[in-house]
Amino acid sequence: MKGILNFMKFSKPQTAVECKKCGAEISASDLSDNLMICPECGAYMRMGAWERLKMIVDEGSFCELDEDLKSSNIIDFPGYDEKLSSAKKASGLSEAVICGTAEVGGNKCAIFVMDSAFMMGSMGTVVGEKITRLFETATTKKLPVVGFITSGGARMQEGILSLMQMAKVSGAVKRHSDGKNLYVAVLTDPTTGGITASFAMLGDIIIAEPKALIGFAGARVIEQTTGEKLPEGFQRAEFLLEHGFIDMIEDRKRLKYTISKVLGMHRK
Repeated sequence: MKGILNFMKFSKPQTAVECKKCGAEISASDLSDNLMICPECGAYMRMGAWERLKMIVDEGSFCELDEDLKSSNIIDFPGYDEKLSSAKKASGLSEAVICGTAEVGGNKCAIFVMDSAFMMGSMGTVVGEKITRLFETATTKKLPVVGFITSGGARMQEGILSLMQMAKVSGAVKRHSDGKNLYVAVLTDPTTGGITASFAMLGDIIIAEPKALIGFAGARVIEQTTGEKLPEGFQRAEFLLEHGFIDMIEDRKRLKYTISKVLGMHRK
């Protein structure tokens, strides 16, 4: 166990950012202070893993686990080494997920945070192994697990080995549940593919951010397969809440409060 969280790992960018929804030019520093929410139109922008940890965990409480695990080109997929190198530079991470233990509002928990900047948060063998180990640690220590999930699905550059992670992580979640331990899943934009078909939807409590895209196959694929026009807002968090697939939608600025309340209730 190592890697006490240093909040200096998260540094505010200095350039302006354009909101894709309303076109407003926003200071990157102001946007960061507003938790990556456009102050003009309220649109949610994607957050990095360290940003989310800074937002959620109590300062100084995070201890990273398995930070030395890194992906390799295990099936010699063409161009994968270059993609991994580019992903590390783009995200500042060694993998698409950060795992560890922390406190949220004084409540001890295990936590994992996925990052879409690393190959769209795709799950390969290392991502699956890190999350599985986290659940196993949490089961042993009787800790609740909080997961911030964003992903494009299984990582195709690792073939069937990446698909196997769906079953492996799901098995770890089941053993954690059998031990009467809590799992809170927080779905962010986007949560798709094999992640949705496995551990993303296995939470005891499933929370989503507003307007988050959540689904398995893409809308175009579904329409072409079924020959039917999909409803407005299909696969958005609000549609899933209305149809009972998730438990609640929470504003990003209230997530720490809500999660700490849930963890506190579970502890009692």
